[in-house]
Amino acid sequence: MERRNVTTGVFLEHLAAEKAIEELRSSGFNLARLSLIGMDSPLGGHVSGFYRTGEKLRACGKLEAFWQGLSRQFSSSASFFVPGIGHVMLFGPIVELILAALERELVVGGLSAIGAALFSIGIPKECTNRYEAALRDGHFLLVAEGTADEAEEARRILNATSENDAVVYHSTVPGP
Repeated sequence: MERRNVTTGVFLEHLAAEKAIEELRSSGFNLARLSLIGMDSPLGGHVSGFYRTGEKLRACGKLEAFWQGLSRQFSSSASFFVPGIGHVMLFGPIVELILAALERELVVGGLSAIGAALFSIGIPKECTNRYEAALRDGHFLLVAEGTADEAEEARRILNATSENDAVVYHSTVPGP
């Protein structure tokens, strides 16, 4: 069993999420332990996604500059269509968790791949529904993992930059 400390924060717009990422970086938080999930256009009115030309990963869509900036900051990024949620953009360790869930065809009581990934890092199943609903509404979800102290510091920073209360989940999950 593995002890996990995960902080989540919901942001109504990309600029607030971007500010939170910068605040976390300035505080010394390891961005390799931070993930962001969001939709480019929740109403589906714009083409959005990633494409590669040579060595460069490029983004397109309504929030192109935002996605492009994130693709330079995070080592992992992906774009998926998730049934029930829509077309989502993902950055950080959450990408690997979703890929693992898809490869193992992980099904957790009707959760989407995003819900299953969040559940796998210790977020209670009943809470994943709230985050999926926030994504459907066009909001952005930041997920920070760390020690108990790092998770609490991330919560403090996310609460200072978010319209919603950030939450810390301390849990024990099966190891890798």
